[in-house]
Amino acid sequence: AQEKKIFMVQGPYPIIRHLLRARGWVERKLPSMGRQLEQHRGDQNKQRQKTRPRNGGGGQGEALLNPCGGAQPFLGTTDPLHYAWPPAEEEEEKEEEQCDEDPNGIHDLMSYLVRDRLPNFIWTNFLEATDHELLQQDHVVNHYARVDAFTTKEGLCLSLQNLPWIEQADPNTFFPRCYRLGTTDEQEAFIEDFRLTAARSLLKLALEEAGDRPVRTKQVPNSEMRAGESHLSHPKHSTAPAGSPLYPELVEEALEVCKQHLGVLRHQDIDRGTPSPCRTCINWDRFLQEYYRVAHEGAGLVLTRQQRKQCQNLLRRLAEQLPQLGMEGKLNVWILKPGAESQGRGKAGESREHTSHLGGVPPSLCSPGIVCTTRLEEVLQLARGFTAPSVRVGRWVVQKYVEQLLTIFGTKFDIRQWFVVTDWKPLTVWFYRDCYLRFCSWPFSLCHLERARHLCNVSVQKWYKTSPDQDPRVPPDKIWSNKQFQEYLAQLGQADAWHQVLVPGMKAAILNALRSAQDQVGFRKGSFELYGADFLVGEDCQPWLLEINSCPTMRPSSAVTRRLCANVQRDTLRLVLDRKNNPTCSIGAFELIYKE
Repeated sequence: AQEKKIFMVQGPYPIIRHLLRARGWVERKLPSMGRQLEQHRGDQNKQRQKTRPRNGGGGQGEALLNPCGGAQPFLGTTDPLHYAWPPAEEEEEKEEEQCDEDPNGIHDLMSYLVRDRLPNFIWTNFLEATDHELLQQDHVVNHYARVDAFTTKEGLCLSLQNLPWIEQADPNTFFPRCYRLGTTDEQEAFIEDFRLTAARSLLKLALEEAGDRPVRTKQVPNSEMRAGESHLSHPKHSTAPAGSPLYPELVEEALEVCKQHLGVLRHQDIDRGTPSPCRTCINWDRFLQEYYRVAHEGAGLVLTRQQRKQCQNLLRRLAEQLPQLGMEGKLNVWILKPGAESQGRGKAGESREHTSHLGGVPPSLCSPGIVCTTRLEEVLQLARGFTAPSVRVGRWVVQKYVEQLLTIFGTKFDIRQWFVVTDWKPLTVWFYRDCYLRFCSWPFSLCHLERARHLCNVSVQKWYKTSPDQDPRVPPDKIWSNKQFQEYLAQLGQADAWHQVLVPGMKAAILNALRSAQDQVGFRKGSFELYGADFLVGEDCQPWLLEINSCPTMRPSSAVTRRLCANVQRDTLRLVLDRKNNPTCSIGAFELIYKE
């Protein structure tokens, strides 16, 4: 019935508007007062960066959409994980919607006729635009409330910690270990993890010694790589002066710590109540300073034959207990992130000395933001010292950097993977078979931590010129489709990796993240939500979940994303609208992967 086909679109979604009009739907446009209020609320949102996190993705401070136009805000929960906040995918830029083709004013006239009617379908870029109390049961909205539990870094970190209690699944197999620094227990757990990782890394570095020759890390120049070769992240080595000698007990201490840790792992229960090997009499300050010299300053290690065998044996046995031992590398790189941020604001980044070389990069990306570091004291100092207005004290997370990752033509990339939830009770999840890769602008290196090398987000990379050292085979628009990636894997002799390793791994990670947060989401029949999950790929082609965005950008940055973003919007409408009346209709590239 025509009276059931009134829609509202808020945000940069011309494709959605066009597709709904083609179906015979009538748009209830925001009146001029409403548009002014929307702009005013956008200005207020910018001011709220000083006190509230970004990407709440379904917070509770919603606005009342009333038939007379305009909006009346009301207060909601003050739960720290449930702030009302427009998802940050679109936040940095002022998007201008494409002008609609309406030469005869027909759409404007139809919109005027339904100006006092509530829309039956709402597609908006943040949940504040709707009031669920005014919606009828059959009205459709493209967001759920309280999805912060898995669409913020802090929320995802906390939810996945609880996963072993909910499912027989280990988050360490798909999510780089993560700690909330604002919590005393987790800060202590991070310090312990950093120390243990340093001890394991020292053993790895020791085993890489050629004879007793002192070594230091050095990235292989891009020109030395063979055409078509898979560029992995493990650094090469070159000789370097040993400098002042290391204290002779260094290797023995690392071996002893790893032995104790192995004993703990073999008897550890889910409560983690076993005493830590980090509470031994070892002088950790001295040990870490010496480890830094070996890992980052070129100090040499001298191993006996017996010690080499012990290192090999211990690392082999630890690998059986630690799913992340392979991906964690040997330089102990960690990422410090604002817990409620998204879209990589300052991510993976650049240490403070690099900010003077950013050229035209906006100040928002020059702020400390998200930072990569290799030293424990820096993490703790940065977490205490950052005063970014958008971040509240204590809302920082620190996460292990995936050092052993797959690169393409010597360049880091990640995968943006879409999925839709159409129900939470029972949980119903649809996976999109098409996705795209995002490349960095500069060649990958663990010895240099600039954003241009380590953060793949388009919203960040667009500010950087392609490095002259970049392999010319990296696409100029820094985007690939999954089909292009599959062709590349086939050239590497890994033709089956996409369907046998990557896709099953991404599906499992998404489902585990959703199940871990399921009880916290604000469920409503008739709603749905399209999400964008970001994955890194390990050198073994295993996907590692980084984050989930509640409002993935639909703004095309390349020919690939122009096609794929249009397709996923088309198929989402097929899934949530057309399928209601015709269960056998085409839903494009979506496939049902889970229904309770």
